[in-house]
Amino acid sequence: MVPEAWRSGLVSTGRVVGVLLLLGALNKASTIIHYEILEEREKGFTVGNVVADLGLDLGSLSARRLRVVSGASRRFFEVNWETGEMFVNDRLDREELCGTLPSCTVTLELVVESPLELFSAEVVIQDINDNNPAFPTGEMKLEISEAMAPGTRFPLESAHDPDVGSNSLQTYELSHNEYFALRVQTREDGTKYAELVLEHSLDREREPSLQLVLTALDGGTPARSTSLPIRITVLDANDNAPAFNQSLYRARVPEDAPPGTRVAQVLATDLDEGLNGEIVYSFGSHNRAGVRELFALDLVTGVLTIKGRLDFEDTKLHEIYIQAKDKGANPEGAHCKVLVEVVDVNDNAPEITVTSVYSPVPEDAPLGTVIALLSVTDLDAGENGLVTCEVPPGLPFSLTSSLKNYFTLKTSAVLDRETAPEYNLSITARDAGSPSLSALSTVRVQVSDVNDNPPQSSQSSYDVYVEENNFPGVPILNLSVWDPDAPQNARLSFFLFEQGAETGLVGHYFTINRDSGVLSSLVPLDYEDRREFELTAHISDGGTPVLTTNISVNIFVTDRNDNAPQVLYPRPGQNSVEMLSRGTAAGHVVSRVVGWDADAGHNAWLSYSLLGASNQSLFAVGLHTGQVSTARPVQDTDSSRQTLTVLITDNGEPSLSTTATLTVSVTEESPEARAEFPSGSAPREQNKNLTFYLLLSLILVSVGFVVTVLGVIIFKVYKWKQSRDLYRAPVSSLYRTPGTSLHADAVRGGLMPPHLYHQVYLTTDSRRSDPLLKKPGAASPLASRQNTLRSCDPVFYRQVLGAESAPPGQQAPPNTDWRFSQAQRPGTSGSQNGDETGTWPNNQFDTEMLQAMILASASEAADGSSTLGGGAGTMGLSARYGPQFTLQHVPDYRQNVYIPGSNATLTNAPGKRDGKTPAGGNGNKKKSGKKEKK
Repeated sequence: MVPEAWRSGLVSTGRVVGVLLLLGALNKASTIIHYEILEEREKGFTVGNVVADLGLDLGSLSARRLRVVSGASRRFFEVNWETGEMFVNDRLDREELCGTLPSCTVTLELVVESPLELFSAEVVIQDINDNNPAFPTGEMKLEISEAMAPGTRFPLESAHDPDVGSNSLQTYELSHNEYFALRVQTREDGTKYAELVLEHSLDREREPSLQLVLTALDGGTPARSTSLPIRITVLDANDNAPAFNQSLYRARVPEDAPPGTRVAQVLATDLDEGLNGEIVYSFGSHNRAGVRELFALDLVTGVLTIKGRLDFEDTKLHEIYIQAKDKGANPEGAHCKVLVEVVDVNDNAPEITVTSVYSPVPEDAPLGTVIALLSVTDLDAGENGLVTCEVPPGLPFSLTSSLKNYFTLKTSAVLDRETAPEYNLSITARDAGSPSLSALSTVRVQVSDVNDNPPQSSQSSYDVYVEENNFPGVPILNLSVWDPDAPQNARLSFFLFEQGAETGLVGHYFTINRDSGVLSSLVPLDYEDRREFELTAHISDGGTPVLTTNISVNIFVTDRNDNAPQVLYPRPGQNSVEMLSRGTAAGHVVSRVVGWDADAGHNAWLSYSLLGASNQSLFAVGLHTGQVSTARPVQDTDSSRQTLTVLITDNGEPSLSTTATLTVSVTEESPEARAEFPSGSAPREQNKNLTFYLLLSLILVSVGFVVTVLGVIIFKVYKWKQSRDLYRAPVSSLYRTPGTSLHADAVRGGLMPPHLYHQVYLTTDSRRSDPLLKKPGAASPLASRQNTLRSCDPVFYRQVLGAESAPPGQQAPPNTDWRFSQAQRPGTSGSQNGDETGTWPNNQFDTEMLQAMILASASEAADGSSTLGGGAGTMGLSARYGPQFTLQHVPDYRQNVYIPGSNATLTNAPGKRDGKTPAGGNGNKKKSGKKEKK
């Protein structure tokens, strides 16, 4: 059943082709299926089951809207959605569809949706023998001179059969006669034509005319035929017939050649004279229909010219048959053929069809998003038919070709709606001909908005100056914020927050209009109360996700002259009497009026003037200092009590003022006595200095205390980290090359004689490991540490081995007498059993205890007293390992120890130990003991 939308023409062929392009752009693999069908099949005839051949689901066929698309204007095939079969929808006439082409194939495109898929199908229309051969005329007349020699050929009318293949014209047959035979010839294009061949000379007196029948047969089953009567009139002899200088002429003419263009000129000659030698040229009877409309032939000169308009796309090669006859009584004819090849010119501009435009496109569409599908056709051939498409440079779009003459318009760069909300793409299709022809098509692509732009402002912060005592509710700032996104995403909301930890400003002092961003105050501002407010305006848009912007708003309150000056001295309400002695000279400072204004700047500049006094001539007031002094000497006639009124005025506009009253008592006291206590000002100055020094001392003590506490904390933390690292070091670190070794010198500690001298190497993790003592006949950790002292500082080396020891150069030969005897083997108290090798205790706890004893003995020996509980030379070891275990039983490991930087080898022989005698060794021990103690 054909969908109603297709029958009504709602779905255009261009849109379907666009879908095909989309599938090609997505690199969908196309499946080509082939069918064959005879022409003239009835409507509804089943061609094949495309659903089964393509492997589609028949149940979802209706939902996926399987459609058949072809480039023809008529819909020859449709698909039944219920059965999946493709059937004939219109009359199929192979001759109408393909003409004389040997193969007639109709290419179809099958389109399914959800998802979109494209399949190709080819239906081969097979020919049936439904047409009879036909001659262009109903009767053919020939005039043949009796002088014609046997073997002369006479072209006959050619029949035309629109069928192809075996159903086309195959042969000709001639009715039986005694003079003529039939020869069937084949043209270069495969068509056949007949020639009448004279086998026996004619005799006009015997037979002046002949009646023959030419029959044309095709190869169908059953064969179809048609007959042409041939009437031959025998003429009197004309001895010589015209003859062409060549039987075949060739010419090439461009298809855009104008009428009158010369194509070729044929030339024939006749040996006769007079009228029998004059030649007349004409078109032969073998020419196809339409040749006389395209070409013109000059009857006298034989010049072939163009008469009509040639079209390479219609016919590429023309075969023109020309005959030449003389003007004799019995004219004889000669025939030749002219092959005219039409050369293609670029006379067809490309045609662009745009379908399936994907618009609007989101501005965040990924690169390579398909925007539109284009199909381009050009009727020219060769390079003239090769078409390329292009878009203007500089645009975020590109064209790619997925199939021949199909192009896909894709995005090649990031789209930005705010920069370009719409594109009118001018797509140019240009062929490769010369001159090149082009076609232009415009595609409108709209870009839809996504919320990719936060609110923007011309400035990141605002400084607003508001005069105090402003009116509440009056706007003080209009935030200039905008969002370049689309209206929905650009709908802004304004919020106001405090900066830092301060709260209460928003909602008490200020508010902001949520929609317009107008900031206004809720209460009058007071410069003397608060001069600055730090706020943050938070602006969010209406997109998803929401994008925000913060703007700092600093509000500065400017001063107004709204505060009158205040009197600090003399204090209002208190009687302040200044003493003045008689006889005081002019210019003496009596007192000073001190005023203060809560305003700022020019509004706080004060000026002083004498408003009223008991005696105006006695006193003067400093204009800016407020200092009251005598204007003249105090006389005896002056009143003993003077009352002064000082006017204090600020510099505001309008200016505000206040008055201060000062009482001066004129006394008989001498100036010397008055000078001792000038108005009690000294005690106040002393108190002021004392307060300053007390504050300074308090600050210095506090700073010192804080620095001390921080230093102690840092030192404790450093010590704690060192101890923690020491305890955390693994036991296995004994067997790695240490950075620093600890050395306990038992000889210099006074614990043993020099011939029993031992050096115990302890690692930084010794409190949890064994002392590194070398076992006889086995590898020891000490062996891997022989280079420990090799690179150490010489001073440190001398401290370890003695003050007078120098780094040795070479190692002496080792002493082989190092094993324990049976009586010298260490063990637990009273133990005499063990192996013959005589090793140190293998128990970890015993080893640690022994290590601790050795270290303790070394340190106590430096002080001259040992409390390990052992006798002299025992180091207290007999208390654990038995009384028989003394240092004398300890094997001398020095014979196997190489001291880096020394050329000596430690042995148990006194004479080989450091190159000194035992006595010298004892002396060394005391010296080392003093150094250790020091």
